[in-house]
Amino acid sequence: MVKNYAVLLLVVFTILTQSACSSDENYVPNNQTQQESPAVFNPEATPFNTLSEFHFFDGNLKDLTPTIGVLPYEPINSLFTDYAHKKRFVWMPKNTSADYANDYSLLNFPIGTVLIKNFYYENVLPNNTTKIIETRLIYNTSTGWEFANYTWNEDQTEAYFDLTGSYTNIDFIDNGQTKSTTYRIPSTAECFTCHKSGVNAIPIGLKPQNLNKSISYSDGIKNQFQKWIEMGYLEDNLPININTVSNWEDQNNSLSNRMRGYLDINCAHCHSQDRHCDYRPIRFAFGDYQDDVSLGVCVDPDTPIAPYSKIVEPGNIARSIIHFRLNTTQEEYRMPLLGRTLIHEEGVALLEQWIASLTTVCD
Repeated sequence: MVKNYAVLLLVVFTILTQSACSSDENYVPNNQTQQESPAVFNPEATPFNTLSEFHFFDGNLKDLTPTIGVLPYEPINSLFTDYAHKKRFVWMPKNTSADYANDYSLLNFPIGTVLIKNFYYENVLPNNTTKIIETRLIYNTSTGWEFANYTWNEDQTEAYFDLTGSYTNIDFIDNGQTKSTTYRIPSTAECFTCHKSGVNAIPIGLKPQNLNKSISYSDGIKNQFQKWIEMGYLEDNLPININTVSNWEDQNNSLSNRMRGYLDINCAHCHSQDRHCDYRPIRFAFGDYQDDVSLGVCVDPDTPIAPYSKIVEPGNIARSIIHFRLNTTQEEYRMPLLGRTLIHEEGVALLEQWIASLTTVCD
């Protein structure tokens, strides 16, 4: 009887051992980086004629459900574009990753990286539907960053390559108010105006200072850097502390830092060194800030417009040219020059609060 039990135990042990070894050999971790992405992209080839050919999204294209290897991301602050909503994604070729340079500079992205930005409206009239207007790609090649824009059809079944630029009329409800815009889908030249650094094109928002936040993923809420590192999309060489922009919509942040955060994302892509408006005497980038003079406080405008005496006149909205430019839709005066036809009411309200709070006496 003892021998029979011994034999039985030996058989059971052998089966369990073989089963365990077999499971280990066939185990595939539940990690997207271990799976082959179906996305198709050749950075040196002409972009596809349709968005669907890239295979960035699974299922119905309009649902924008990212496929394996296509990772959603969100900046802390977003550029205002006539109240359009945005869904952003990043894709990189297999076995490549981005690298940290510093808090204020664009991540060093590998060749073949694609940044995917979808612009859409909710509560579009007359039926309160969601409508995607365009999908913009900016992708890294051996000679630099290039653009590929895709305009969506009315049926929301496909988006088509078009870099000539166009307009589309949108009526929608935002925060209980009916708004209308003649939305501009940019041309190549317009894309370059906002994205240029010297003679080269670059992405705008993907800096550590503006990505250091947690967002919701399919496997839970995580800091974006943690998720990128897990995906193999970012080298694990970030500093312990990152000087991070303030969310301009968060009233728990100081008024000054909220204003800096707003100006950084909405204005700094032009008002920085080697950018489109670098000749003007203001520097709105978060990392360029030295004092309020950088933001135009008590600074004479290089293009005077009566009765505005300063770019920012402390305590005096009526004499601050920055308020006039952000609070007008006149094309020859409005700022930003591109990307908006409507006044960003919430942004202007923040600007008014900030100007009213300033007590500096100008010379």
